[in-house]
Amino acid sequence: MTVLLIFLLQCSIMGNEVLIMKITWLGQAGLLFETEDLTIIVDPYLSDSVVKVNPNNWRRVPVDEGLFDIHPDIYICTHDHLDHLDPETVPVYLSREDKQITVIGSAESYTKLLSYKHGHNYVRFDPGTRWTQSGVTITAIKAYHSEPTAIGVIIDDGEKKYYVTGDTLFNENIFNELPDDIYAVFLPVNGVGNNMNMTDAAAFAEKVNAKYTVPVHFGMFDELDPKAFHVKHKVIPQLYKEIVFE
Repeated sequence: MTVLLIFLLQCSIMGNEVLIMKITWLGQAGLLFETEDLTIIVDPYLSDSVVKVNPNNWRRVPVDEGLFDIHPDIYICTHDHLDHLDPETVPVYLSREDKQITVIGSAESYTKLLSYKHGHNYVRFDPGTRWTQSGVTITAIKAYHSEPTAIGVIIDDGEKKYYVTGDTLFNENIFNELPDDIYAVFLPVNGVGNNMNMTDAAAFAEKVNAKYTVPVHFGMFDELDPKAFHVKHKVIPQLYKEIVFE
């Protein structure tokens, strides 16, 4: 069955009102989580800035400039690498002064993000740190990556938990920190730059034991085929698409 990446999921019931969580893949490791009351953007990379540092890493997919119209309530940066803390994407969101944004960053990215100011609320996220806003709780999980303060996050809407691993290698220490009821895990499969390859990512997903596994961090700088990622309950995201998860 073909599945595009968007999760249109019933997440919680407050009174008579049903909240819907929608998740859209923005390319690379970028994700957009939306409820009626809250918009969370994670690691958006919406430029071609990496090519200036590494000519081999030119952007293979076009930018959807409509994403620049998003006004997030929460902006999350899992670590200080260009395709996660992009100096050409961050100002698009943080230079605005029309609303205060909660800006969540790993220790190293937090320091850089602070320089954007503009009245936003900057929150340093170390492993175990938690932030709750509009009924959604975000918790930091340590990632094992070349950037030593890198984190993943669990986004918990009160009904379902979504685990965004961030860039990481397989490490047994991670699993002791995870709840046993993760609904969906989003994890890298590209196997370079201190990220899991498809074999280790499949083993990681098995240990997490989420209901659904979503590969990310492919197709931006490479020609990887996510169909080669063999794991149970896999959902292959399609760029800028929303998908109902069933």
